[in-house]
Amino acid sequence: MSLQIFTNPSHGLAQVWFSKRISCKTRLSRVLATPPSSTLLHMDENNNNLPKSIKGFDSRGSLNNLHADSMLRQANTVGIIGGISTDSTLNFVRKLEDWSSKGGKSSLPFVLCSDPKLNKELLLYEENSYPSLYHRVKRTPADENQIVENLRNKRRSLERCGAKLILMPCHIAHTWYDEVCEGSSVPMLHMGDCIVKELEEAKMKPLEAGNPLRVGVMASSATLSAGFYQERLQNNGFEAVLPDKATMDHTVIPAIEAMKRDDMEGARNLLRIALQVLLVQAVNVVLLGSDEMRELLPGDDPLLKKCVDPMDALARSAIKWAGSL
Repeated sequence: MSLQIFTNPSHGLAQVWFSKRISCKTRLSRVLATPPSSTLLHMDENNNNLPKSIKGFDSRGSLNNLHADSMLRQANTVGIIGGISTDSTLNFVRKLEDWSSKGGKSSLPFVLCSDPKLNKELLLYEENSYPSLYHRVKRTPADENQIVENLRNKRRSLERCGAKLILMPCHIAHTWYDEVCEGSSVPMLHMGDCIVKELEEAKMKPLEAGNPLRVGVMASSATLSAGFYQERLQNNGFEAVLPDKATMDHTVIPAIEAMKRDDMEGARNLLRIALQVLLVQAVNVVLLGSDEMRELLPGDDPLLKKCVDPMDALARSAIKWAGSL
C-alpha cells in the first residue's frame, strides 16, 4: 500500500490518498511544506493513470471519496510534467511558488506529476545523443513512441486532476511538444515561445547595425538536434547562432564529461569558454537550454548575465497567464 499527501494549508485541509500503483516520496522539502492547494503525484513504472476515485480525510477526520477530476477546481491550477531531473523540476516549482506569491499574493495551485520511468526514458534519449561519452557501454536505443505516449498519459492525468494549463519544465521533452499537446483540452505552454516573447518585449538592439538580433543557443546535442529553439527564434525575426563542431567537440562535450566525473570546476571553466566563443560572434544573449549547464555557473557570474533561461521564462509566462484570468 502506497501513500500520497495532498496539501492545502490555506484551507487547513490534508487529504491522504491510498493506491496500489501511485506513490509519493515523503521527504521533507519546501515544495511539500509551503505551496497551498498543491498536489504532488509520484507515479510508478507500471501505471500512468490516476485511480478513478481516491479516499481522503477532511480536517474533521471524516472519510470522503474524491474523484480525480474534482481534485483541484481553481481556474488558475497549473499542471506540471516532471522531466529528466527531479531536482530540476522541484527548482522550477520553487520559482513558480516564490514568484507567484510576491506582494502577498497566494501562490499558484499546481499539480506535479513525476514518473521515474519517464525520467529514465528522457535521460536515455539525451545520453544517446552523445555516443562518444558512452561508447564503452552497450546502450538500448530510446523508444520515442513510448516517450510520447508516456508524456501524453501524464498530460491526460493532469487534465483530469483539474489543471487548466500544462507545463513541461524539461528541454528534451519539448522535442515532442506537438505530439503531446495534440488533443489537449487545455493550453500548453512551449518554452521556446515563452523565451521568444520575452526577447521581443526586451526590444534589444543588434550589436551590429543592420543585422537581425543574434541569439546564441547553448544546449545538449539532443536539444540542439531537435531544433525547436532555433525554429522559433528564426520564425520571429531572430538569428540563431549555434556552437560550431569544434566548440562542441572541444568544450561542450568535454564539459559534460567533466560533470559525469564530478569535476565541476573543470566543467564550469569549459562552459565559460563555450559561452565566450558564442558571445564574440556579435551575439546579444545566449539562450541556455540546459539545466545542468545553468547550475554550473554561480548566480553572480558575469557570463550568466549574458544568458537567458527558457525555464524562467516558462514560470513567468505561467504567472502572467494566471494573472490574466
